[in-house]
Amino acid sequence: MDMIETKAVHTAALEERTIKPKVMPLYQTSAFSFSSLEELEGYYEGNGTYLYSRTANPNTDALGQTVATMEGAPRGVAASSGMAAILAGILSVAKAGDHVVAAQDVYGGTFHLLKDELARMGIQVHFADFAYTSEIEQILIDYPEVKLIFSESITNPFLRVEDIEVLVQLKKHYGVKVMIDNTFATPYTINPYNSGADLVAHSATKYLGGHSDVTAGVLVGDAVLIADAEDRIVNLGMNLSPFEAWLTLRGIKTLAVRMKAQTANAKAIAAFLEGKAQVWYPGKGAIVTFALPETADVSKFFSSLGWIKIVPTLAGVETTVSYPYGTSHRALSDEEKVKIGVTKQVIRLSAGIEGTEDILAQLSAAFN
Repeated sequence: MDMIETKAVHTAALEERTIKPKVMPLYQTSAFSFSSLEELEGYYEGNGTYLYSRTANPNTDALGQTVATMEGAPRGVAASSGMAAILAGILSVAKAGDHVVAAQDVYGGTFHLLKDELARMGIQVHFADFAYTSEIEQILIDYPEVKLIFSESITNPFLRVEDIEVLVQLKKHYGVKVMIDNTFATPYTINPYNSGADLVAHSATKYLGGHSDVTAGVLVGDAVLIADAEDRIVNLGMNLSPFEAWLTLRGIKTLAVRMKAQTANAKAIAAFLEGKAQVWYPGKGAIVTFALPETADVSKFFSSLGWIKIVPTLAGVETTVSYPYGTSHRALSDEEKVKIGVTKQVIRLSAGIEGTEDILAQLSAAFN
């Protein structure tokens, strides 16, 4: 190896490394190499782990397993986004001709996926008001093709806390599966798998990553279903990049301390808003939803928030607000918005880790 062109390409990989880093290294590689054809064949016979990063990578594997461990589930898999994780989970249970029953008050993007995209795949979705068990059960009775019950542990944006145990009872009686999106609650607050859910999805973009610099999803749960979901992720190209997985793992390390601070701020914000607006806050989590009075100028309120940013997402370390009517639930028809209560006066606030008094002072200025 005498020529500079060759040295530039191969020198760094010549020696077996014995470095032991304190944190997991970033495996930013599209593929993995083999020392012989026999070793390559061994991979396909089950004696190897990594071939190509779309199929598996140490960083994405570590992310899936870390979230699974926090949720008390046996296995997990990372995906390119929360929507990808939800889709993979659904496809691990349902196929063309099957039905799904879902809560009507889920995140707007999820509603669109369930209502429109699954229909293209031949999967029919029935929406119900999950505050009434009888509505869910009637669908299960009328449509034996239902294979899955889907909801969110804390719904978006009105923060209804799902009664997962009731869904699990229905699951056992009717022989279906239960899948819960645990993005808002996080494993810090609620563990749906421990309550009997089969699959738990996360938009890791939110609290798991925690710093608004990554787009990622994670699905955990029953080992057989996760193995099937992993195949869907690989075959449909919904895999997560190693760097995104590495960033998310870094964020997860501070999940508990962030959620503790953000939840405390959310409780203080909810108390502050009482009497000034209609407030939805279940006493847990870091999101507060409120509706300004009909006489209030919503646009002026948003423009008066100073350092509180207006964003179409949530869960970063900064306090932010979003406008469900014009962003997360924009794709819903007027009738669908009215049905779940998303009006032009509704605001969803994501509490950050700033000093509580600073947040309240900025909100007070906006109200004034």
